[in-house]
Amino acid sequence: QVQLVESGGGLVQAGGSLRLSCAVSGRTVRRGGMGWFRRAPGKERQIVAAVSGYGGTTYYADSVKGRFTISRDNAKNTVYLQMNSLKPEETAVYYCAADNLGPLRIGEHDYDYWGQGTQVTVSS
Repeated sequence: QVQLVESGGGLVQAGGSLRLSCAVSGRTVRRGGMGWFRRAPGKERQIVAAVSGYGGTTYYADSVKGRFTISRDNAKNTVYLQMNSLKPEETAVYYCAADNLGPLRIGEHDYDYWGQGTQVTVSS
């Protein structure tokens, strides 16, 4: 059974940084695609960043390019999302997701497993 556990959320001032972690069990992170999504209050869940299986091709939403970095540590079986220069409008619950397939995919429905989410609050 695949399980994903996020951590690293919290309260940060605008312009600050946070690093989210997603510990994966039941599957190696390198085997398939991994993604980070977020759901802001009153909005739909949206893709933030994704990394393909094996080769590690990455995708970033336009709004986070240059500020966020997705990475994975195969030895720790963990995926990270480094978030810099955070903005108040990025306050949301952030979710880690795992895709059974390897290619880079960015649709919410492409992913098979989800974590419980971690709250990120950016104060102005």
